[in-house]
Amino acid sequence: MAAHSAIVTAAQTNQGALLLGTGLAFASLILLPAVATQLGMGAALTGAMRIALMRASSRVVSAGSGNGETAPAALSCH
Repeated sequence: MAAHSAIVTAAQTNQGALLLGTGLAFASLILLPAVATQLGMGAALTGAMRIALMRASSRVVSAGSGNGETAPAALSCH
């Protein structure tokens, strides 16, 4: 029964990390550009903030999965 509890706890941790990572990715792709437009922020600052949020999202998800590796950053700013 203890092994089952450990598996359930690990699954809940992974789901929490995935939910937080998804929220950060959503914020960087949808919310941040909308707020930046309303505030009149420059494209360079908005891009830097998006990259920071995407890296944070990658770290959170990789920490929850337990492999310790982050996803490769393949972002391009045009």
